[in-house]
Amino acid sequence: MVEDRDYTLIIDKSGSMSTQDQPGGKSRWQAVQESTLALARKCEQFDPDGITVYLFSGRFRRYDNVTSDKVSQVFAENDPMGRTDLASVLQDALNNYFQRKAAGQTKPNGETILVITDGEPDDRKAVMRTIIEASRQIDRDEELGISLIQVGTDKMATEFLKALDDQLQSAGAAFDIVDTITMDDMEEVTLAEVLLNAVID
Repeated sequence: MVEDRDYTLIIDKSGSMSTQDQPGGKSRWQAVQESTLALARKCEQFDPDGITVYLFSGRFRRYDNVTSDKVSQVFAENDPMGRTDLASVLQDALNNYFQRKAAGQTKPNGETILVITDGEPDDRKAVMRTIIEASRQIDRDEELGISLIQVGTDKMATEFLKALDDQLQSAGAAFDIVDTITMDDMEEVTLAEVLLNAVID
């Protein structure tokens, strides 16, 4: 399933991403940069075109065909600041997928969207609606996967991700296309390993 699939990475660059969770340790931002590099290297083995990367806070920027040698440039052009408007960036990534699907430009095995965030989104309901609508536009469960991965220790973020995982189908999603990974789930696993597992899973 890993091959012939597209990968989109959506990275939170809200202000709290500059937090160091352990004194003297890496910031969340640095940890995400290292993990993005590992993910880009892995995806290049299957797809030399690179991955799509979005960075978002109150607004978002999209980078296409990001290969491992471009990751540092993407991070150099962005600094953590602002809010967590996850709904609009997710909507853009999904719209892009459905436009490519309609034009016959998607990969045979569909797409995986990985979201790395450290806080609760500004509008929880809008995020849920966006995902539910997407689930109604796909033909089969495996076609589209969205993994939301928490960095940092924000309890509200953990609660939101758990609710998203549990409530989607009862709220009307046609398929359960979401997988959420909170800090509790990660324990001894590095963020890079979580990303790679989400790709292989």
